Amino acid sequence: MTTEQNKANVKRFVEQILNTGQLDRMGEFFTPDFVDHARTPGYPPGIEGTKQFFGELRAAFPDFHYTVDDSIADGDKVVQRATGHGTMKGPFQGMPATGKHAMWSEIHTVRYGPSGKILEHWASIDQLGMLQQLGLAPTPGQ
Repeated sequence: MTTEQNKANVKRFVEQILNTGQLDRMGEFFTPDFVDHARTPGYPPGIEGTKQFFGELRAAFPDFHYTVDDSIADGDKVVQRATGHGTMKGPFQGMPATGKHAMWSEIHTVRYGPSGKILEHWASIDQLGMLQQLGLAPTPGQ
C-alpha cells in the first residue's frame, strides 16, 4: 500500500470505528498479532485490549469524538496529531463521572504490516490536561 493509502486508512479507522463506536469492526484494520505499545495497564494485549479500552471510554464519554488535525506518512508509518473531546457522564478507570467536558491533544504513530493492516501503535496523550479539565487533577496555582 502507498503512504497515501495508509494515511487514508488510519483516518477511516478514526472516523468509522472510534468516532462511531463500531468496535466489532476493529479486525478490519489490525493484524492478528497487533501490538499496542501505548496499552493502558490492566487491559489485555492486542485488539481485544484496544476494544475493551475504547468500549469503556465510550461508555464514560458517550459523545467522545476525535478530530484528525494532521497526518504524516513515511514508508510503513503514519503519524497523526488528533484532538479528542467528550463529556464524562460515567465512571472511567476508577474515576467518578464529573459531568464536565474536556478537550485534549494526542499524537499517534502506527506501523503497517505487509498485509496492509496496522501492526504496531504508539501514542502520546495529554492525559493531565484532560484530567484537569474534568476536575480530577489540580491545575497549577490551585
